[in-house]
Amino acid sequence: MEKAKVYFTDFRTESFGDGLPAKLKKLIKKAGIGQIDIDGKFVAIKLHFGELGNVSYLRPNYARAVADVVKELGGKPFLTDCNTMYPGSRKNALEHLECAWENGFTPLTVGCPILIGDGLKGTDDIAVPVAGGEYVKEAKIGRAIMDADVFISLTHFKGHEMTGFGGAIKNIGMGCGSRAGKKDQHSNGKPHIDPELCRGCRKCQKECANNALMFDNAAKKMTVNAENCVGCGRCLGSCNFDAIEFDNDAANALLNCRMAEYTKAVVDGRPSFHISLVVDVSPNCDCRGENDAPILPDQGMFASFDPLALDQACADACLKAAPLPGSQLSDNMAKIDFVDHHDHFTNSSPESEWRTCLEHAEKIGLGTRDYELVAVK
Repeated sequence: MEKAKVYFTDFRTESFGDGLPAKLKKLIKKAGIGQIDIDGKFVAIKLHFGELGNVSYLRPNYARAVADVVKELGGKPFLTDCNTMYPGSRKNALEHLECAWENGFTPLTVGCPILIGDGLKGTDDIAVPVAGGEYVKEAKIGRAIMDADVFISLTHFKGHEMTGFGGAIKNIGMGCGSRAGKKDQHSNGKPHIDPELCRGCRKCQKECANNALMFDNAAKKMTVNAENCVGCGRCLGSCNFDAIEFDNDAANALLNCRMAEYTKAVVDGRPSFHISLVVDVSPNCDCRGENDAPILPDQGMFASFDPLALDQACADACLKAAPLPGSQLSDNMAKIDFVDHHDHFTNSSPESEWRTCLEHAEKIGLGTRDYELVAVK
C-alpha cells in the first residue's frame, strides 16, 4: 500500500487574519474534501460534544467550519454522536442534546442540525458486517450514522486512560457504536441489576429475546438469568433508571482490536474524510465529567482520507513533543519509582495501551500507518 497523505497546519494565526476556523477550512480544502461528491448528499459529521463539567472538548466553532465547507459543496450536514454505555449526561438522546446545547452546540452556533445517531434510548442501531473482522462479525452502529451518504470524523486528539489516546479510530469506532455496540467493545461479560435502582417497570424484559431477565414478583425487582443471557446489551438502553450495568472487563488489546473493527464497519463502502485537532491534550477522555491540565503542547490540525494514517501522524507529533510541567505526565515522570516507557501516553497512564489498535487496524485493511505529512500554511 502506498503512503497516505496527511495534511497538517499549526495553530498560528498572526498573518492569517480570519482565525482558526478559517484556517481549518483551508486545511480540509487543501486535503481534498472537495474530491468527494457531496452535492445533495446527507453528510454525518461525527464528533464528541463533551461531558458536562469537561471543558477540553472541541469548541463548536470548529464544527461550524466543517459544516460550512460541506454546505459550500452542496451537502446536507448534521452533527452526530451516539449515546454512552455508562450513566452520565449523554446516555439518552434528550440528555445528550441538552448536554450538547449546554456545551455550545446548537443548530444556530454550528449551522446545521444535531442528531443523536442511535436514537432516544440508544437502541436504534443497525448490524453492519465487518469485512475481515476477527473479533466482531457484525457491528452495532447508530442508524442515523449509517443512513448518511458521506461520513466525516472531527476528532479531539487527546490522552485516554485505557486506549492511550483518543484519536480518529476511537471517535469513530467507539463513538458510532450504539449503547449495545459500546458494550460489545468494552465488555465480555453479562449485565447485573442494582436492586436499589430497579423500579420494577419491566421495560428491559421486553427487549430481551433470550428469556434472560426474570421478574421477582415478591421483591418487585428484575433479575438476570445468566445461563440464558447472551450479553447482547439490548436491555441497557431500555432502562431509564441506570439500574443495569456491564463491567468494563475487556482487556485493552481486545478493546483496541474491536474498536478498529467497528471503525471499519462505519467507513467501509462509502466516502469518508477525517480531521483531528491536537489541542488541549488532556490525559483522559472527554467522557469524563472533568478535565485535567494538558500533558503536551498544542500540535496543530491534521486531515486525511485515511483514519489510521491520521492517528499515526497525530501520535508521532505528540511523541516528539516535550511534556508540559504541572501535568499528570510530568508528575508521573518525577516519581521516584518512575519507569520510562519512552511513550508519553503510556507514561501518563501506565495501564493504557494504544499500539495494538493501530497494528490491528492495518491488519484488517482499515488504512496504512505509512504516511506523508503535507504542511499547509
